[in-house]
Amino acid sequence: MSFFPATLTPPDLSEVLHIHGPASSRVPVVLDSPHSGHLRPPDFGCQLSDEDLRDAQDTHIDSLYLPATELGISLLTAQYPRTYIDANRHEGDVDPALLDAPWPDLYQPSGKAALGKALAWRTLDDGRPLYAGPLTVQAMQWRIAHYHRPYHAALKRLLDAAHDQFGCVYHINCHSMNPVSGLMGEGGSGAVRADFVLGDRDGTTCSAAFTAFVQQALAAHGYGVAVNQPFKGVELVRAYADPVHGRHSLQLEINKRLYMDMASGQPNDHFPVLQQRLRQLIADITLHFPPETKP
Repeated sequence: MSFFPATLTPPDLSEVLHIHGPASSRVPVVLDSPHSGHLRPPDFGCQLSDEDLRDAQDTHIDSLYLPATELGISLLTAQYPRTYIDANRHEGDVDPALLDAPWPDLYQPSGKAALGKALAWRTLDDGRPLYAGPLTVQAMQWRIAHYHRPYHAALKRLLDAAHDQFGCVYHINCHSMNPVSGLMGEGGSGAVRADFVLGDRDGTTCSAAFTAFVQQALAAHGYGVAVNQPFKGVELVRAYADPVHGRHSLQLEINKRLYMDMASGQPNDHFPVLQQRLRQLIADITLHFPPETKP
């Protein structure tokens, strides 16, 4: 049985999430990084080391986008590891193989459980299990209530505030990906990834113009950019998108080899270049997609 303390104190919100930049965006753009967190909650009980878990982390993604907050843009980041509970999953996307008993609450599988990457991860990309035994239903419910829901509530508040003020909002869901997929990776083991992958769930979460603008801006720097292959975007772009009513959400995956040394995990020489290019991309979005309603 996986470790779960008999008595737990609910975490302070600062242990769950952080908003960089203004409390509400001063332009109609919102950024979020749900997978750059690495602070282990006391009930995690994972048998793998921090070094092992780094492979699943969107390492340095929060730092890459941080200069964009200088433009008056809010950047929401999760503080906890995605392996503990993944904010980019529906709260009903539980993995029955990870639990010690049938799930009594909403069950809405996405197929990620087959990869070991549902709401709470069962395995890493290379197939290594995170836990020595199953999680209790109570443990999963705790994670949903105290980590997953607060993150979603914070993102929804940021998106709603921008939309209310400007009549539209452009949301970029910020991620990174390994250069080559592992045993349990999206697209099959050994698949070589592009420099960037944009995900709009086959054109349903944002306007075609927004996806095309980001794709062309990145390609202008010589990067290879794929769209919806192999990542289409998951829950955080699905849940709050409504492009007909000015709510545009786009998932942006960056190949880790572009900005970090894969052996050491440290930023490489291209990191500041990419950081500045992302800042410029966000600045160009604010100019190209102005508010529909002036504040």
